[in-house]
Amino acid sequence: MIVNERETQEGLLVAVCDDDVLGETFEEGDLSLTVTEEFYGGDEVDESAVVDSLTRATVANIVGTRAVELAVEEGFIDEANVLEVGPTLHAQLLRMQ
Repeated sequence: MIVNERETQEGLLVAVCDDDVLGETFEEGDLSLTVTEEFYGGDEVDESAVVDSLTRATVANIVGTRAVELAVEEGFIDEANVLEVGPTLHAQLLRMQ
């Protein structure tokens, strides 16, 4: 998986995606999702590093079947809040402080 972390005024923004979705565009009805290198590009990491990043995230954008499934398995995302966008999955995390 690929992780990109950015520190913002609001806290840590984490973008996570499966390796195979970077650079792809997915569509479902009126919804279109482009997984850009600019936003999602970062370091290739293992699952434990993804979990570490999501633990520290204030906001997270997660794309890709495995990345979203991991976020659900680890309790970061409720499965009911996962979007199917074509053949892939997308979820967002926002921690209110």
